[in-house]
Amino acid sequence: MSATRDTGARTDDRTDETGRTDETGRTDETGRTDENGTGDTATGDTSTRDAGDLGAAGAQLSTAPRETVVPGSFGGARAPGALGWLAWTGREVTGWARWIWRQLTSMRVALILLFLLSLGAIPGSLIPQSGTDETKVADFLARHTTIGPIYEKLGLFHVYSSAWFSAIYLLLFISLIGCIVPRTWQFVGQLRGRPPRAPRLLTRLPAYTTWRTAAAPEEVRDEALKLLKKRRFRAHLDGDAVAAEKGYLREVGNLAFHIALIVMLVAFAWGQLFKSEGNKLIVEGDGFANTLTQYDDFKSGSLFDTNDLEPFSFVLEDFEGTYEETGPNKGTPRTYQAKVDYSVGADGKEQKKTVKVNQPLDIDDSKVYLTAHGYAPVVTVRDGKGEIVYQQAVPLLPLDSNVTSTGAIKVMDGYKDAKGKQEQLGFQAFFLPAYGGEGTAVVSQFPALLNPVLNLTAYHGDLGVDAGLPQSVYQLEKKNMKEFKDSKGKQLRENLKPGETMQLPNGAGSITFEKGVKEWANFQVTRQPGAGWALAGAFGAIFGLAASLFIQRRRVWVRAVTGPDGVTVVEMAGLGRSESAKVPEELGALAGHLYDLAPGTPDTPDPDPDTTAPAPAPASENEHPTPEPPAVPAEGAETK
Repeated sequence: MSATRDTGARTDDRTDETGRTDETGRTDETGRTDENGTGDTATGDTSTRDAGDLGAAGAQLSTAPRETVVPGSFGGARAPGALGWLAWTGREVTGWARWIWRQLTSMRVALILLFLLSLGAIPGSLIPQSGTDETKVADFLARHTTIGPIYEKLGLFHVYSSAWFSAIYLLLFISLIGCIVPRTWQFVGQLRGRPPRAPRLLTRLPAYTTWRTAAAPEEVRDEALKLLKKRRFRAHLDGDAVAAEKGYLREVGNLAFHIALIVMLVAFAWGQLFKSEGNKLIVEGDGFANTLTQYDDFKSGSLFDTNDLEPFSFVLEDFEGTYEETGPNKGTPRTYQAKVDYSVGADGKEQKKTVKVNQPLDIDDSKVYLTAHGYAPVVTVRDGKGEIVYQQAVPLLPLDSNVTSTGAIKVMDGYKDAKGKQEQLGFQAFFLPAYGGEGTAVVSQFPALLNPVLNLTAYHGDLGVDAGLPQSVYQLEKKNMKEFKDSKGKQLRENLKPGETMQLPNGAGSITFEKGVKEWANFQVTRQPGAGWALAGAFGAIFGLAASLFIQRRRVWVRAVTGPDGVTVVEMAGLGRSESAKVPEELGALAGHLYDLAPGTPDTPDPDPDTTAPAPAPASENEHPTPEPPAVPAEGAETK
């Protein structure tokens, strides 16, 4: 038993994937026929329908809206006078508004808007953004005096808050909403209804097979109904045929994909409006409280409120880092973790947590990530009288993967030289956790503390901090500073090992590199509301897209009627939303099972109901009787 495609010569009745036929007998998705067809399948009147019209059987295989074109005039004929002009204008405006709405909510426009949104995000990734780094934006404007102002007028330095990006975002949102609501309503109506009744001529369908059987039509229909339900078709008996449909999950996946896109858009917008992100460098033994003044740098969304910050605090007890000692991956971190004691709320119980890379500390909606690590050598500065004027761990910033670090030590208050003159001290510092020794490059050979050396260059004068202008704590402003000279008149610069001291000339004091070298860790505290919804939307979009691509909506009809010779004629036909080999294959498999339950009988010629052939004259004894014409099997029937 096999399912075959109809290859009739009449092309004016061919059906497309929506079930509509072209030229003559054309039917739209609502079942209405044009001037060449006579009848309305919505009312079930098929007695005067064109034979090639599938009607409701080919309609509503999807909930996609029908494409429309702009007619010559939405207003129609204009009546004379001012009232006629007003009525015509109202109809014209309403018609154009409906046409624009249909275009906006079409899949084509939604894809275009999604493409434009992706293009708009490219400059947001390549061009410095004012909400992320104002310094880089200012530097870009200073270096690009021609193109910089153009970028600024186009809003490319604040892409995600620009008017054009927001317009694309909102139009895409409206397009998806306008597409989903009517399609969902229509799909619910399809689920509440039944599969459409069989067309009058099943031979017009793309997949078709037939055979004759001795079983009664009622028995065949009952077995067909059981078989289709067993194959998870929605099936019911309608007159002399069984109508069945399958593949509703395709439309469910399609709707789920669109809904997931809306969820993602809302989640991203919510996250951008209410997000916050800040960084804090903490030396071992120091702590942090989640308040705005505690951050080294902080940025947030336009609707963020400082009251949204979760009340928590933590102390960095210890940082642990181990590294590969040999092989091609020498120096690569093996262990990179920070042990912290944290508490939530003013009276929260203290808890311990080990924060690792990509394993943040979760506190309500906030996540605390470990993002960087370095060393903070402990130094002690004494004045000319030997009094301690500065003693603390100084964080230095890494320059390479082996943690060669640089920074500045600034003694701003309390220092007096040997003559009692009050001024400020500054030291340019380079730290090498694994110094290779004399004769080697002044860089660290390994990230761990194998042979720590602190290289210092001393200055005295005015650090410029009293002017009220902001400056980096890691850079030394040397404009009003003078360098110390050694006994040979050269710049005073020394390498210190833990426990060693550099004496300043003329009794100006000293600086000691203490034996304890502390480590620091940089933490990024982020609050991204809606991230969970965005992730759920992404998974929903993937599964919805997969369902809409790999599941096919299809219909099957089984008709069993008694032929003119009293033998039951079984017809099976299938129709899918699009051309696919799956429908004929599935129909062939169903027909094979049903054929086993209702085996075929030899075919006989079908009499022509429109003509009446004269009775054959009796043959004479000498004449040979006219041989009986051979049986012509019905299309698609299995022959033996």
